[in-house]
Amino acid sequence: MIINKAEILCVGTEILIGDIVNTNAAWLSRELCFMGISQYHQAVIGDNSDRLSHTVETTLDNCELLVITGGLGPTYDDITKETVARIIGKELVYSKELYDEIHRFFRHKGKKMTENNRKQAYYIDGASVLKNDIGTAPGMLCRFEYKGSEKIIVLLPGPPEEMKHMWSNYAKPEIERHTSKVFVTRNINIVRMGESEVAQKLDSLMRRSTNPTVAPYCKTAETRLRVTASAETKEEAQRICDDMVEHIKTTEVGDYIYGTDTEIPVAVVELLIAKKLKIATAESCTGGLLAKMITDVAGASSVFEGGMVSYSNSIKYKALGVSPSILDKYGPYDHRVAAQMAEGAKRIIDADIGVGITGIAGPNGGTEDKPVGTVYIAVYYNGKSKVTKFKFGRKLSRERIRELAAINALIMVMEVIKKAGAGPHR
Repeated sequence: MIINKAEILCVGTEILIGDIVNTNAAWLSRELCFMGISQYHQAVIGDNSDRLSHTVETTLDNCELLVITGGLGPTYDDITKETVARIIGKELVYSKELYDEIHRFFRHKGKKMTENNRKQAYYIDGASVLKNDIGTAPGMLCRFEYKGSEKIIVLLPGPPEEMKHMWSNYAKPEIERHTSKVFVTRNINIVRMGESEVAQKLDSLMRRSTNPTVAPYCKTAETRLRVTASAETKEEAQRICDDMVEHIKTTEVGDYIYGTDTEIPVAVVELLIAKKLKIATAESCTGGLLAKMITDVAGASSVFEGGMVSYSNSIKYKALGVSPSILDKYGPYDHRVAAQMAEGAKRIIDADIGVGITGIAGPNGGTEDKPVGTVYIAVYYNGKSKVTKFKFGRKLSRERIRELAAINALIMVMEVIKKAGAGPHR
C-alpha cells in the first residue's frame, strides 16, 4: 500500500467555537508534506457522533490516510474511537495492560484515578495501540479495507504535546513504510524586502523550477522563500534543496537573506554569540517583549546582560539618564529619547550593544503628528546610535504594534552588527 493522499480531521467543539487555536492541523500538515504525502482538505468537527461519522465516511472516499486528533479522553463527549470502530465494523476491547498504565500515570503524579478513566483502556479490535508516554489517552493505528481499497486511520490525542510525541515516536515510523518519495523543505529568511518584490526578482526562477519548487510567503516583518524538493532518498532531496538555496544567495535577494530555517530572535542570539557581544535593552511601549524574545532562545544567557522596562518619564530620567529637557520639550515619543535610552541601557548594564524602544502602542495616546503605531527604535553600538522611526499603522492592535516593534528592533541589531563587522567595543 502506497499513501499518496491524506486528510486531517480535528475533533473538539472547543476548536470549532474558537476557544482554542487548532495548532495540531498546522503541525501535522507540515509533517505530511515532509513525508511526500499530499493533502487537499482538512476539517474540524464538534463532539457529535452523527456529524463525525458522516465526515469520516466522506473523507475516506478521498484519501488513503486519515489522521484524527482529539476525542480520546475519559468523558462522555469523547467519542472518536467509538465512532471509528462502528464505521470500520470493529468492537472495542478492554485492555488490563492499558488500564494499569493509566493507573501508574496517576500514581506517579500523586493523583487519584477516577473511574471514568477506565474508558481510555479500551481500544479498537485489531488496531495497533500507540503508547502515550506523557498522557493517559492511548492512540491507535487502524488498517482496514473500505469500499475495496486499503485505508489507514491514525487516532491521536488532542493535547498538542501528547499528539506530537505520539506521532513522531510511534505513528510516523509506521506511516513512512507506505511512502514512495521523500520531500525536504528549506526556508530562506529575508528581511527588508517584501513578498511581491522577492517574487518579482525571482519570477523566472520560480516559474521554471519544478523540483525543487520555490515559493514566497509572508511572516511577521520578513519574507520567506520555501524551497521544496522531492526524491527517492532524503539525501538526494536534501542535495537538490541545498543547491537551490546556494543559488538563490547569489541572486538580487542575496543581500537581504539573514539565514535559513531559523527565526529572527534565534539568528540575533547566534550572531551575538559568534561576535562575542553582550546586549542590553530599555523598553517602553513593548513592556519587556524584546527581552522576552531574546531570552526565549536557548543560549541567550551568554549574550543578554539585562533589560529595563522604563514606562514613565521619571524612570527614563532617573534610571537611564534621558535628558529631562528633551523629555519636557519633545515628550517621551521621540528619536532623541530612544537614542538616550539605548545608550543608557548599554552604559548602566555594561553591555556592548544597547537597544531603546519608545512609542505609542495604543489604543489611545496618539496625536496628529504622532499617531498610534508610531515607534522609535534605537541601537547604540561602538559609540554610535542608529535610530529609525516606524509607522506601523493606527488601526493595528496594541499587541501587533508591540510585536512589530520588538521584531524590528532585532532586525536593526542584526544590521548594525553586520555593518560594523567587528567584535566587542565597550
